[in-house]
Amino acid sequence: MDRAGFDSLDREGLIGVALAQAKAIEGLIAEAAALRAEIARLRAKLDRPPKTPDNSSIPPSQGHKRTEFVKSCGKKRPHPGAHRRLHSDPTHWRDILASVCRHCGADVSQCRQAPCEAYDRIDIPPIAPEVTRVTLHGGVCPGCSGRFKAEAPPGLEGGSPFGPNLRALAIYLRFTQGVAFERLSRLMHDMFGLDISEGALVNILSAAREGFASASAAIRARLLSGSVICSDETGLRVGKRSWWLWVFHHGQHACFRAHPRRSKEAVEDFLGDVRPQAWVSDRYGAQAGWAEKDQQVCLAHLLRDTQYVIDEGDDVFAPRLRRFIGMACDAAKRRDQWNDATLKIHARRLKAELERVLALTPVHPAGVKWKSTIEKLYPSLLVFMSNRAVPPTNNESERALRPCVTYRKVTNGFRSQWGASQYADIRSVIETARRNAIGPLKAIRDVIAPPPQPAPVPVG
Repeated sequence: MDRAGFDSLDREGLIGVALAQAKAIEGLIAEAAALRAEIARLRAKLDRPPKTPDNSSIPPSQGHKRTEFVKSCGKKRPHPGAHRRLHSDPTHWRDILASVCRHCGADVSQCRQAPCEAYDRIDIPPIAPEVTRVTLHGGVCPGCSGRFKAEAPPGLEGGSPFGPNLRALAIYLRFTQGVAFERLSRLMHDMFGLDISEGALVNILSAAREGFASASAAIRARLLSGSVICSDETGLRVGKRSWWLWVFHHGQHACFRAHPRRSKEAVEDFLGDVRPQAWVSDRYGAQAGWAEKDQQVCLAHLLRDTQYVIDEGDDVFAPRLRRFIGMACDAAKRRDQWNDATLKIHARRLKAELERVLALTPVHPAGVKWKSTIEKLYPSLLVFMSNRAVPPTNNESERALRPCVTYRKVTNGFRSQWGASQYADIRSVIETARRNAIGPLKAIRDVIAPPPQPAPVPVG
């Protein structure tokens, strides 16, 4: 090969190297552009305000507490004194009469005396279990030569040695106070002098499972017969999996359900073919679309989200929307004082105010995005003004779930699915009883041993 051939090969090699370098440079430029975009996105995220209990659904326990030290200026004003109120129905009365004057020592036992001071001395009697030994006698019948045995009286049948009051107390301490089985067994021994093993406590819960399931089914039937349902959910730990505890309620009825899903499947399993006229919930998608007619969005959640948009920098749309939500909540507090005509007038005023708010044109990107969301929620903002049975917020759901969250933090969940299901049934009974001014211990006992029904009065 001559010199020209070598020169041609060198040129082709140099061109190939140059093309490869150009391709590598293009890749580096694209990678640098992507990194710049990622840096810009992260910087924008850092510039956003932090989530707090005031502008999001973060619970107050996770918020940062600000401690302000105020220098004391002089002596503080004393607060008015307070004392314990006297018991309305004391067990014993003791009227103590003076016998000697404490000043001169004279005998005053025959003098007329009037009450000067009254106070209560409160104590509890020694706690001991009440044990009834039942002996059923029997023998041989002289007529048929068959063996017979006495029938146990009602309430003293054979089987479990533990009565309904003791079983109700064990269930109350376990599911209301979150006492673990080992501690509960020790508590029964220390307080009552009663030896109950952990296995016996589990048997008490197992025996009560059917009764609470029936009571929960009855609550569900009454709830589904109404026209309004509110719902919410919280996390639940079952074994090594994350489950969800759902609450469906309205008025005097509340029903809990433990479900492995947070999706629409859980709501569908609860409702079946029933569709209420109105539904109240937050903006979570699984809780939307179940109402036959109206869906009310929780205004408390919207208020917190609106505050977050204000913290991000929107000063056009979000402040006016926050004012509108305050007006709506104030109207909801006073709607029971208004007749139907007055309620319609205030509903028209709120609707006109909402339209004025939506007519604003925000500049900040967060305000633009939040306005688009509110426009989609427009039909679900003022349902409570046309239906008195619909609450404006979903706060009652939060209150119903709060004891469940506390129980989850204390016990860290359940080992079995039936334990989670039974807990949901028991919470249904306790929460429904609370709404009907019935104590939890009495509600549990009524399920374990229902009170006798009065005999029907004969007609004629």
